[in-house]
Amino acid sequence: MSTTQAAAAPAPRRLSIPFGLTLVLLLVLLCVVLTASTASFLTERNISNLARQGSMIAILALGETFVIITAGIDLSVGAVVGFTSVIVAMLLGAGVPIWAAALITLAFGLAIGSFHAFGIVRMGLPPFIITLATLTSLRGIGLVLTNGSTISITNDAFTDFSVGELFGIVPNLFSMVILVAIPAWLFLNHSRWGRYLFAIGSNAEAARLSGVSVVRTTYLAYILSSTCAAFVGLLLASRIGIGNATQAEGWELQAIAASVIGGTSLFGAVGSWHGPLLGAFILATINNGANLLNVNSFWQRVITGGLIIVIVYFDQLRRRRR
Repeated sequence: MSTTQAAAAPAPRRLSIPFGLTLVLLLVLLCVVLTASTASFLTERNISNLARQGSMIAILALGETFVIITAGIDLSVGAVVGFTSVIVAMLLGAGVPIWAAALITLAFGLAIGSFHAFGIVRMGLPPFIITLATLTSLRGIGLVLTNGSTISITNDAFTDFSVGELFGIVPNLFSMVILVAIPAWLFLNHSRWGRYLFAIGSNAEAARLSGVSVVRTTYLAYILSSTCAAFVGLLLASRIGIGNATQAEGWELQAIAASVIGGTSLFGAVGSWHGPLLGAFILATINNGANLLNVNSFWQRVITGGLIIVIVYFDQLRRRRR
């Protein structure tokens, strides 16, 4: 073979596994290990409970992903969940119909997201600061409204939803993940607004010069995040039958962790609709397995924090190689 021919020979191609498939394989591996480790994992009751718990974090993580793609962050989502559980409990206690109480609660989520975007684009506050302030404030407002107590929900039609199953097979809470995931897929993959999120996360100034409305897109991202959190507040109130401002404490960490595990870059411009969903169920499976194996709950937080550090570290390495 001549030198010219050798130079023209194509380099060997390395096979790579799509990241989404890697997450699926990891989830399957976790299930296999836990099935072999404990007899109670692969039971109908446990799988149903796992699906219900993972569903709420999945929706929360998906909303968080819209913000992270823009290189922002929303630390208030857990507090929004607790606060909106109080709102819906108060509305139902006052005799408001379920549909109206749900719409009003979601409107609170929309208003909170708009406030975050206003603080970021109009007041020039960093996303970390404005959402951290909201986290603290919403917890306080919720405690003031309830005088530090819980509000019981006596509306059976509302609370029965969380234990119901679609077609007698799929838990209603899991079906809500599908309800949110389909429009999220259309939004991120098949709309110009989804492309705008990635453009802003890559370079906000370049996006603005290209004609992207950075202000409107930022409003949209934070509204979607808080509205998803308010929706989770409805689901949580239905599941536990109470409104309590301190509920969902620490869920913002789980939402961010699920999003990052799912491949979303904390530096922006990288993310998907399915990654956070898989990441949430990976986290839920780890926590569920730890409970079944009687692992101290404090270690579950250590594992979650460690996963974030490791994944962000490798994300930095990947960005440096570009």
